[in-house]
Amino acid sequence: MTPSALSSAQVGCELGQEVGYSIRFEDVTSEATVLKYMTDGVLLRESLTEPDLDKYSAIIMDEAHERGLNTDTVARRRDLKLIVTSATMDANKFSEFFGSVPVFKIPGRTFPVDILYAKVPQEDYLEAAIKQAIQIHLSQPKGDILIFMTGQEDILATCEGISERLIECGEGVPPILVLPVYSLLPSELQAKIFDPAPDGARKVIVATNIAETSLTVDGIYYVIDSGFCKLKVYNSRMGMDSLTVYPTSQAGCNQRSGRAGRTGPGRCYRLYTEYAYSHELLVQTVPEIQRTNLGNVVLLLKSLGIDNLLTFDFMDPPPQDNLLNSMYHLWFLGALANTGELTPMGRRMVEFPLDPTLAKMLLFSEDLGCVDDVATVVSCLSMPTIFYRPKEREAESDAAREKFFAPESDHLTLHNVYLQWRRNNYRSDWCNKHFIHAKAMRKVKEVREQILDICKQLKMRVTACGSDVDQRFGV
Repeated sequence: MTPSALSSAQVGCELGQEVGYSIRFEDVTSEATVLKYMTDGVLLRESLTEPDLDKYSAIIMDEAHERGLNTDTVARRRDLKLIVTSATMDANKFSEFFGSVPVFKIPGRTFPVDILYAKVPQEDYLEAAIKQAIQIHLSQPKGDILIFMTGQEDILATCEGISERLIECGEGVPPILVLPVYSLLPSELQAKIFDPAPDGARKVIVATNIAETSLTVDGIYYVIDSGFCKLKVYNSRMGMDSLTVYPTSQAGCNQRSGRAGRTGPGRCYRLYTEYAYSHELLVQTVPEIQRTNLGNVVLLLKSLGIDNLLTFDFMDPPPQDNLLNSMYHLWFLGALANTGELTPMGRRMVEFPLDPTLAKMLLFSEDLGCVDDVATVVSCLSMPTIFYRPKEREAESDAAREKFFAPESDHLTLHNVYLQWRRNNYRSDWCNKHFIHAKAMRKVKEVREQILDICKQLKMRVTACGSDVDQRFGV
């Protein structure tokens, strides 16, 4: 959304006219749009209705080194002008995959960055990051600090540790502004990292690996790299994805260090040894297609008429166990027949930009007469969370959540939240009072409306079960 807004301002048009964007459950384009920003998942879904993608003359695939699940599938198309860009990708590998296409290296306009490694391995990267941040603040010239951590828990602990250490330093120490950035933080608090620090203060931003590429903050001169990140990994035995802490790849480390050279010469402090960087870290991050659940992609590829997925020309083929497990799961849901082809149920499931399990739940709810209610639950489940649990107010937020608690199901708890929000006229102040993400709830409302539109296109009977307890247990 942000790049499209910037481009529309530079072109001098209203967002959604000549320049627009399209993400899951949101399309801000028109017939006048000539430049369209979109996610790889949206592009893949567009290929369902328009296999040749005739309305596009060129596709630019940015940050290709991230190797997202949909990116690897979209990358198979060879009948369009495709420009693949990245600062750290394996260019030769992409070139060979597309038939030895030419590679262009464009020099960047960044400033030099000094890389400083730890002399010995760090037992506690969190403690090491806190000490390094304080040392920079007390001994180095002005310039903001960016610290890379794995997730919310580590980020909050780092922020708290820096604030406590600064108090221990006593009076006369220059002020410091510590700002966390993670996905569940309300957007208005995330936006504070772009505000200039008060006079004489130094900003310290503690973020996840989203700040490697997705965020660019002016004034960053120092980067502290913990050397770890969280990756979504699929466990085929459990049949679930989980976020697990892994060492960062060399490509990720280089992306992180580059953050220090955007506005002037900078420094990157790596909390691991040079030997570990050269000999222990992977050159590139393991592609998402080799480590996550493939159910959605298998369903999409089957709908595109690709029958034998075991021989499909993936750039990096996924583990056969993951592929077979995903196909078994789709067969269990009724999306695939015994011989592997797509069933009528599967073709209806493809219409929903949802996980196959959620799509099946929506379709099955028609038989129970509760499509409206299940659409609400599915919309809530499409958000990371709708509850906000601020530090030092955990007990208060937990008490507020208990007001919506349904002993039968967590899904009914989400349903209760939405119903109460609707009865209170979708007010943001009501959300704030009950420790609920107002922005997430507005997104839930938008997603719900679009899901119900798809249900109507499929000629499903959209009804609500109301106070019928037996049907509510079905949810």
